[in-house]
Amino acid sequence: MSAPRSRRLALGVLATGALMTILDGSIVTVAMPAIQRDLRFSLADLSWVVNAYLIAFGSLLLLAGRLGDLIGRRTMFLGGTALFTAASVLAGVAANSATLVAARFLQGIGSAAATAVSLGILVTLFPDAAGRARAFAVFAFTGAAGAAIGQVAGGLLTDALGWHWIFLINLPIGLATIALAVRTLPADRGLGLAAGADVAGALLITAGLVLGIYTVVTIERYGATSAHTLGLGALAAALVAGFVVRQATARRPLMPLRLLRSRGVAVANVVQILTVAATFAFQVLVTLYLQQVLGYDATRTGLALLPAAVVIGAVSLGVSARLNARFGERAVLIAGLVLLAAMFALLARVPVDGRYLPDVLPVMLLAGGFGLVLPALTALGMSAARAEDAGLASGLFNTTQQLGMAFGVAVLSTLAAARTADRVALGDDRATALTSGFHAAFAVGAGLVVVAVVLAYALLRPRTAERAEAPALVG
Repeated sequence: MSAPRSRRLALGVLATGALMTILDGSIVTVAMPAIQRDLRFSLADLSWVVNAYLIAFGSLLLLAGRLGDLIGRRTMFLGGTALFTAASVLAGVAANSATLVAARFLQGIGSAAATAVSLGILVTLFPDAAGRARAFAVFAFTGAAGAAIGQVAGGLLTDALGWHWIFLINLPIGLATIALAVRTLPADRGLGLAAGADVAGALLITAGLVLGIYTVVTIERYGATSAHTLGLGALAAALVAGFVVRQATARRPLMPLRLLRSRGVAVANVVQILTVAATFAFQVLVTLYLQQVLGYDATRTGLALLPAAVVIGAVSLGVSARLNARFGERAVLIAGLVLLAAMFALLARVPVDGRYLPDVLPVMLLAGGFGLVLPALTALGMSAARAEDAGLASGLFNTTQQLGMAFGVAVLSTLAAARTADRVALGDDRATALTSGFHAAFAVGAGLVVVAVVLAYALLRPRTAERAEAPALVG
């Protein structure tokens, strides 16, 4: 098998693994009502079908990425995919709520192990800047395609076969991914556990992230200013701060702090938190607007969101790599963020009696800016990765992405709900009150993206002609 073909096949395997986990996340949201009916979830407990996965996934990405560097990234990918597949079968045959929540937690662990090392494997597979840019573009396309396909497939599978099949469908995909990964992914021995066996650091960061993500996903239940939220949030911040101090003094740190000394890496991860917080909340809130205000059903909602995925995919696969090579990641990132800011500005004015073509479709087309943003952010976030740190850099980048998702949905959904309740109390009808709540959330989303633009413009260095022509180096 030729080297270029082998690398393309490996990229396909990694993208398929990512697609499986992304599909799972979006499919589950569509099937929640059916799951609640069949397994007799209370309304308060139903959110744990999602939260159990998010807590395990988001809190273990950093640790899993570093473990991949130490024991071998292919080993971590194979083990994670196998666990995710087995847990999917357990979720598919779950006969009670406790079993399903436990299976979702195990899915999160498996997904973290596989996802955390994927970008690290790509960095070593594609050492040249152009090839790496194309690989990152494929990953951006995978994310958009998975989210869109999941919305449509979730409704179809749930209606035709039952909610169990949204999990069981992962079995053939997972087995095929494992079989191909064994053949195509490069074997790596890893550095050995002794090179980074910082048990105290691992406990600090894992506990801090578990507590932090739990605090964020329960904001809607307890309130942003409650003692529960503020107290646990402060404790989570203290644990993460303790981890940073530990890494500065440990003989064999779990996360060498040299990674964060790169301005591009640090800014990319902060910008990602802000951008993903806004855009992931956009997916959730636009879905609610279409269904609760405009009266769309699940299938029609999925089709309404499809143009956004198509445009994001076309931009990320078709032009993002060439634009990054020609103008540099900073310029492309800022251009994509400006498009997203315009999208949120339109959403903040969407009418209560909105029509698809004049009011919703322009929003979906402007979402194509994310197809510029994510490949550029990925390149910046992995820019300082050495060969021995590639899994860690990948885990860090994926961790900040998950933190952004959890934070955005929790905070903007809470804001929308609070504004809606206020408008209902003032006498507005339900549709008008809901729309007002969505307007408030989208306005805050626009603000988050504008802050991201300012940070990218002020803190990222423009690429000089010499740097644009020089190949990226790893190691």
